[in-house]
Amino acid sequence: MTNNKKIRCGVAGVGFLGQVHARVYNELEQCEFVGIYEIDDKRAQEICNLYSCKRFNSLKELGEACDAVSVVVPTPKHHEVAMELLEVGCHLLIEKPLCTSVNEAMEIAKLAKVKNCVVQVGHVEHYNPVISYLEKVINNPQYITVDRLAPFNPRGTEVGVVLDLMIHDISIIMQLIQSPIKKIESIGVCVLLNTEDIANARITFENGAIANLNASRVSLKKVREIRVFQPSTYLSLDFMNQTGHLIRKGSSGLEKEEIPIDKAEPLKVELAAFIQCINEASKPKVDISLGSSALDVALQITQQIQGQVKKSMKIDEYSTTST
Repeated sequence: MTNNKKIRCGVAGVGFLGQVHARVYNELEQCEFVGIYEIDDKRAQEICNLYSCKRFNSLKELGEACDAVSVVVPTPKHHEVAMELLEVGCHLLIEKPLCTSVNEAMEIAKLAKVKNCVVQVGHVEHYNPVISYLEKVINNPQYITVDRLAPFNPRGTEVGVVLDLMIHDISIIMQLIQSPIKKIESIGVCVLLNTEDIANARITFENGAIANLNASRVSLKKVREIRVFQPSTYLSLDFMNQTGHLIRKGSSGLEKEEIPIDKAEPLKVELAAFIQCINEASKPKVDISLGSSALDVALQITQQIQGQVKKSMKIDEYSTTST
């Protein structure tokens, strides 16, 4: 049964991305934007003035005043904040990555089930019109390559580039290929920080499909591109500009077609879908299960890279001490 009442919404953490969540909730007709929880006094006042909302003194107070809350705090705090909000029966949109460990994800899933709460994970690219198009035309993909590159930005650097950027594409290829993973091979390097800033992962699936993922946060330009190769068809799409083309085998050779994509703001589509799931008591497109699976793969990639980095440091240390 569909219930179209306005959902009272709030945001925990109104930094760069949290402010966007606040703006979208304020714009959505099906929402009543109630307020925020934010530890920075100046930032809290700025957002409250901007959207005429209330600042709550605790997560418990925010959760009790809202039906739904976006958790947009730093990743290491996701589990703690989510558990506190779930305790008061609040539906959650938790920004990606879901949390920092599979055990934490299991605890969130368990409490969400007990409290009968919707939990959607903020893998926003799943709501990009580019993916909506791909989901309609995908047919036995055999090779997928994704490039996600960005200039350096201190925001998000509490985790490595795999959990910060690559995890977007991990969840996408898992959903597009729909096959168990057979093998993961990863490489990465630390350039500016102690965590990996550049990473490459080659994922082989049980059905024979292969995905090659590249992520960097020390690029001179921003790139968000995916290429899909399947029988008789090659697709190249740009997440950022929401454009792309398709090349297919025709009677006279290769034929190129521009892809008609109806552009939209992915976060607005994502939050509208979250509200719809609450009203309809339905399962989110990106639920805890997919969010946890993507996290598990991202952690495996991170661990492989960290092992290589530690090995390299030991070799460098040995070389230094032996000269």
